Amino acid sequence: MINFTSALYLGLHHPGRVLQPWQQLSLGVPAALAEPPGAVEVAQQLAQLQGCEQGVLLPSTLHLFWDLCGMLFQQRAILFLDEGTYAVVRWGMERFRAKGGEVHIFRHHDPDALLTQIRRFAYGRRKYPVAVADGFCPACGHAAPVKAYLETVRRFGGLLVLDDTQALGILGESPALHTPYGRGGGGVLRWSGNSGPDIIVGSSLAKGLGVPVAILAGSKKLIKRFETASDTRVHGSPPSVAVIQAARHALIMNQSRGDGLRQRLAQRVARFRSGLAAMGLNTAGGWFPVQILRGIDGNEAIQVHQFLSRQGIQTVLSRPRGSSVAHLSFLMTARHTVGEIDQCIDVLAAVIHGFRRNTDRNGKPDALAL
Repeated sequence: MINFTSALYLGLHHPGRVLQPWQQLSLGVPAALAEPPGAVEVAQQLAQLQGCEQGVLLPSTLHLFWDLCGMLFQQRAILFLDEGTYAVVRWGMERFRAKGGEVHIFRHHDPDALLTQIRRFAYGRRKYPVAVADGFCPACGHAAPVKAYLETVRRFGGLLVLDDTQALGILGESPALHTPYGRGGGGVLRWSGNSGPDIIVGSSLAKGLGVPVAILAGSKKLIKRFETASDTRVHGSPPSVAVIQAARHALIMNQSRGDGLRQRLAQRVARFRSGLAAMGLNTAGGWFPVQILRGIDGNEAIQVHQFLSRQGIQTVLSRPRGSSVAHLSFLMTARHTVGEIDQCIDVLAAVIHGFRRNTDRNGKPDALAL
């Protein structure tokens, strides 16, 4: 079975035999009383990787954005949410709204729309604007316009919040033609060359770095404020010692092998895209490892998904936000071999040829052809 459903983009695995040993998984107390062994050091290393002053670990981005939105409500913020933002962030927004907070949606990756919304709803009021967006959007294949968002919120003394789960471990500083992901894997701030005390970044390590734990990174002042306001650090368990050791191992692997793995990943994505181009197909996603097939959607995407599955190739069926139409996605990792990419292309070519050969008089593919 060839798996194109895994978001472990760098292919990092963290088996117990390579991790530092631990005597117990948990101290039995919340993080507000005592941090688990290694948590502070790993959080600081992750913050520095992302270009931030300080960080704090949480069990997941759900914990992170639940607490962050609670903190922002206490600070009398008005939230402005990029309409393409991922679901977990929106769950945090629901808490903010439930408390009576004000949330406004603006067009995806549109700084002018953000500016218009802030002028309309925040200007002249005793509240400050907070723009919220994903650092990278796999659905459209583009990074957020971080610089433009920052320039906008800075005009009003506001804050920029980024969910950088997709980019952490993949994007980094100094991207170039032959190194499209850049170096270091620090995420979209490193990739875009932005920094500042008015940026706060929440990310899961579960994709690029392969560890189910989250990091909130920002200025020392903002992180201290978050730790003081956090509810889940008082009423919930912190990340386990095992997960923290896995995060430590991920940082070591990223430093020693990360750039090589990112280069290998870029080569696999390029080979996949060139194979599709030979068939007259393309994808959304650019160089990013999430490749969403264009031109085949709805029932056709479902049929291709089923056909590929019967041939031993696993893919992802999804429906973009606001759409009822299914799309087919291929998630690339550095563990995919050239042979696996080529086999996938060959099978796709066969099914696409079948579609084109077996069309009815209305120009619609004949489902029986599959």
